[in-house]
Amino acid sequence: MKKNYTYIILLLVVLFSFSAQAQEGKTSVTTKTQEPTIEGLTIYPNPVNSGKIFITTKSSLDKKVEIFNVLGKKVLETVITSKEVNVSNLTAGVYIIKIKEGDASATRKLIIN
Repeated sequence: MKKNYTYIILLLVVLFSFSAQAQEGKTSVTTKTQEPTIEGLTIYPNPVNSGKIFITTKSSLDKKVEIFNVLGKKVLETVITSKEVNVSNLTAGVYIIKIKEGDASATRKLIIN
């Protein structure tokens, strides 16, 4: 009876060692490339009461601004050269704002009262 248990344990050890080697041989191809983030990004005021938001960064490049509602629908898209964005036509709620400046991009939550 002890011999049967020994053979079963030995067989399990061999099987698990083969499956571990097979898993180690796999390489992960799903590497996600990350865009650089915008250095010194500030979005204010948040929450918005005045109908305007101001976006500042360390560099003064043109910024592409996209605002999405919570369902993912794009509700505003503009390119700004200054730091002011008019959001007075948006209704009160929670939005996602995506800013692209050069190669860098950033995504933030925006609340409009």
